[in-house]
Amino acid sequence: MKNSLLKNCLLLAAILSVGFTQAQTVSGTVSDPLGPLPGANVIVKGTSNGTQTDFDGNYTLDNVASDAVLQFSYVGFETQEIPVNGRSTISVTLQESTNQLDEVVIIGYGQTTVKDATGAVSAVTSEDFNQGAIASPEQLIQGKSAGVQITQSSGEPGAGITLRIRGTGSVRANNSPLFVIDGVPVSNEEVSASGADIGVGTSGSRNPLNFLNPNDIESMSILKDASATAIYGSRGANGVVVITTKSGKGGGSKGTWGFNSNLIFSEIQEKYDLLSAESFVALGGADLGGDTDWQNFIFRPATSTDNNLSYSRNYGKGNVRATFGYSKQFGIVENTDLERITGRINANHRFFDNKLKVGLQATFSRINDRVPFVSRTAGSNGDLIAAAYYSNPTLAANPNADTSPDRNPANLLAYYDDNTNTNRFLGNLSFEYDVTEEISAKLNLGLDTSDSSRAQVAGPQILSLGNGAENNGRAAVSNLDTQNQLLELTLNYNKEFENSRLDALVGYSFQDFNREGQNIVAQGFGLFNLDDIAEATRDAYNATKNLASNYQGYGVGVITNEESAGSQFRILQLFPEPTESTLDLPSIPVEALSVDTFDNTDELQSFFGRVNYTLMDKYLFTATLRADGSSRFGSNNQYGYFPSAAFAWKLSEEDFVGDAFSTLKLRLNWGITGNQDGLGFGNFVNRTRWNALGINAGSVLSDPANSRVAFSNPDLKWESTTQYGLGIDFGLNNDRFSGSIDFYRKETTDILLNLPAVQPANFAFNFTNVDGTIVNQGVEVGLDYDIIRNDNLTWNANFNIAYNSNELTDYDGPDLQAGNLFGQGLTGATTQILTNGESLFTYNLRLVDENFNVDTDPTVLDKSGLPDITTGFSTNVTYKNWDASVFFSGQFGHYVYNNTDNALFASPQLGSRNNRESVVNEGVTLSSTNPSTFFLEKGDFVRLQSASIGYNIPLSGDAAFKSMRISASGQNLFLITDYKGLDPEVSTTNIPANGLPSASIDYLSYPRPRTYTLGLNVTF
Repeated sequence: MKNSLLKNCLLLAAILSVGFTQAQTVSGTVSDPLGPLPGANVIVKGTSNGTQTDFDGNYTLDNVASDAVLQFSYVGFETQEIPVNGRSTISVTLQESTNQLDEVVIIGYGQTTVKDATGAVSAVTSEDFNQGAIASPEQLIQGKSAGVQITQSSGEPGAGITLRIRGTGSVRANNSPLFVIDGVPVSNEEVSASGADIGVGTSGSRNPLNFLNPNDIESMSILKDASATAIYGSRGANGVVVITTKSGKGGGSKGTWGFNSNLIFSEIQEKYDLLSAESFVALGGADLGGDTDWQNFIFRPATSTDNNLSYSRNYGKGNVRATFGYSKQFGIVENTDLERITGRINANHRFFDNKLKVGLQATFSRINDRVPFVSRTAGSNGDLIAAAYYSNPTLAANPNADTSPDRNPANLLAYYDDNTNTNRFLGNLSFEYDVTEEISAKLNLGLDTSDSSRAQVAGPQILSLGNGAENNGRAAVSNLDTQNQLLELTLNYNKEFENSRLDALVGYSFQDFNREGQNIVAQGFGLFNLDDIAEATRDAYNATKNLASNYQGYGVGVITNEESAGSQFRILQLFPEPTESTLDLPSIPVEALSVDTFDNTDELQSFFGRVNYTLMDKYLFTATLRADGSSRFGSNNQYGYFPSAAFAWKLSEEDFVGDAFSTLKLRLNWGITGNQDGLGFGNFVNRTRWNALGINAGSVLSDPANSRVAFSNPDLKWESTTQYGLGIDFGLNNDRFSGSIDFYRKETTDILLNLPAVQPANFAFNFTNVDGTIVNQGVEVGLDYDIIRNDNLTWNANFNIAYNSNELTDYDGPDLQAGNLFGQGLTGATTQILTNGESLFTYNLRLVDENFNVDTDPTVLDKSGLPDITTGFSTNVTYKNWDASVFFSGQFGHYVYNNTDNALFASPQLGSRNNRESVVNEGVTLSSTNPSTFFLEKGDFVRLQSASIGYNIPLSGDAAFKSMRISASGQNLFLITDYKGLDPEVSTTNIPANGLPSASIDYLSYPRPRTYTLGLNVTF
């Protein structure tokens, strides 16, 4: 009896003890060094039982076992784990994370850390961004990640930027990565109106990411290999860059205002050594009586400004951040400036006991872009920059001086105007609901819309322009409206088991892209004011656009083959078949008007899934599959399937590794991704379009004619890239020294090309998939070392280097010439070739012997415009309230064709045109100025990209400001290179020869400036 009673008491005590262990409530406060931290995550380790701190940083968590471990985490802070040990109150202060391997990396439809990633991914946060005059997001990470090559096409504000991840994998399709901004994939196509050729040629591309204020960006994650990018299917072949903007999480419960202002000074880094007026005359040049340094005339020192105001607040149930930015960047060439006005709001709120999370991210921007007469395709007489190089230095700077057939730089500055205005909105609204503790569902709605208008005007005072612009004036107005709509549904399952973890995702995505607009050209105004001419062109279009319907284009004026009929209003229609008709002549303020319109829509429908499985916190498995259906392809290849798999092994968790490594991880990955960019709209079906009615000299319209622009190809499909990779991540001494080494091989097949059609076809080219393999293979190394780390002094160094080999193999298509040159005597000349067994952008040039004799026929060289090695080095030092940093970048192993020298300075003879002093002194006379190896130079360089110093001013507790920082920085401070041109880092974007792009051809590049920036940053 006594024994039975004793057993029952012990059983009751055990039950009560267990009940007490399971039913304990724990509460406390989570703070950072500045105070309470709303929105911090508190979770019982190994379970889904968790919560977030409220407005004052407080939390309460029920059902906590007395022997449990609590995890406290917040983005940007070190995660802390604290055993409960029966306590009911636990408070903690989180410290900012300094360990790069613990940095959060945003991946496709989720996030991870560098330490837990199975793929080749890297993250660059706002603390590590490049400093100074930053006009576009890509410049923030230039040189910061191994295997990522970023080249600005010119020094012009807003110029296009080339970004390559692990080499160039496509011949004709777009080689740029996919950009995903706050969950919305954006198109790589331009959103600024491209304009028309009114006799000055076409200008370089503008950067479609200029609308995004770099000050609003929190981090940029770079997904390099197929295991990381396959979740984006047919758009992941060139890598993915995920941009995350700043939220209000760090704003504090009372809110924080921030203001920063930068004053930027720019100057030309280097000019050509042209002959002075005195030397020019002494060597036999024509003396016109003046003395003008034309480089000083068009180049200028410039002062720019960048200002940003922000408000952030974290109120427990949510957070909000709102910003306003204004910048005005002046270029170092006269009549160049870029004005950007941005507004942004990020808001997040939780409803229904934190089960529903609603997020809103939205950006509004206005870009006002002014450019001078600068064009790579301006004809044999060149553009403003060419005229400044070759113009007679004894010519006075008189805008009305006629220097025909050459062009007068003063005339081009005075009587040419080119302005583009672009409005853009990018926003997304997301709803995430926790269905159960393990299952959550998310709806993401995105909208990216823009409208752009560009007006190019050559006044009647313009000289040496051709096409009848002289004495009449000529203008082009181009309008472009784009709209990108996104709908995404995802379902996520996350479950913790005893010694493993499963994270599974399935989703559906639908996205459509619409581009519509008009290209309008007018001539003959009777006006002299450039703004009035642009307005008259718009008035002429507005007066005629609704007089007809269902048209592709129309023209008003005298038509070449019917001049006896006088002016006509000719309408060009496509449906039900190409027809033309004539309407009553409208009254418009121009002699001739030509209008061409377009309206194209592409759609992409996708199904995708991903599984992440972690075993014993040291074996990590990832598998993904995406199916993409695109309207750009025919019925036989409407859908493509893109799988990937990856495995990572945390060797540092194994006993046999010992304590030498704080982190040691092996990664293996494989996957298939696609590329459909660069193909364009409707190239798999028979399509016919009317040629735009050109306006010739005498304000006469060209004959109406239509032509086939695409033909039926139901088998057309995207390029496929198969990638294999092996990587090692390591950390020593508690990750004080850390790094990664990656080996990869990429094989791109089903190459998209626009090939010459087999005659006697009635069209010249057609898009098709060509047999062949583009191979990119190489190695990437990234190293980071905290040399000194204590309370008063820190010193960090970061180095990355990448080697990439590029080759076209098993290619059975025709050899195609590429790399068009421009300039007098070079019309139709090419420098590069697409051929089997060579790299893309391989040079095909005439050899030059020691006596400067130029071969008759070109030779395929083992030299390419693609660099073999890209590298970056940065080091940062902080001492108490001071900080300083320097950053170097470099590229090696490629060659640059000096088209500027070939076109302008090939011959030392002097007459009406100037020349370089070095060319005249050398006295080298080539037997021919045809493209040759004489103008091919090594493009190796090392650049001091930026250097900065800053000071955080100590403030008392009752000061009006919470913090105050002043800084000074410089960009492009010096360049080490043997290249004879101004700068070897060039990127040409025109695609004139056989539809192929070119690379590393330097023709009249807008010089890259040296800049100095003074900055002030305060919070209050």
